[in-house]
Amino acid sequence: MAQVKTLPQKIVKLARPPGEEDNGNVIRPLSTSQDQCEMHVRAANIVRAAESLTKLISDIKQFLILNDFPSVNEAISQKTKMCRAVQESIDSKLAALRDDMAAELYDLEEEYYSSAFKLKPMFSFDSVINHTS
Repeated sequence: MAQVKTLPQKIVKLARPPGEEDNGNVIRPLSTSQDQCEMHVRAANIVRAAESLTKLISDIKQFLILNDFPSVNEAISQKTKMCRAVQESIDSKLAALRDDMAAELYDLEEEYYSSAFKLKPMFSFDSVINHTS
């Protein structure tokens, strides 16, 4: 977290030429290798601070996703309402189908019992008991 707070300062230091103080006075002549080393260290510090910032942002996002109870509850209630509407629709369709089937069965029974061409059952109770056909 401390690295994240110092990120802007590190970027300003990286942009400042090495070998100068804040007031612009030259401290001493520095060698190129020392300048390179200092720039690498500063760049590494900036990368480390940026990685810390990225991890912090990721943690905040994860926290918000996992702990955003109002939106989770809202999504659950919407899904529940949708499922209940589908259930009511299916129930009404099944009830209509049941009524249609009952009416058709009544018509078929009426037709069967009023028909002169009733089929003789293959097996009767007496033939099963007495083993006769």
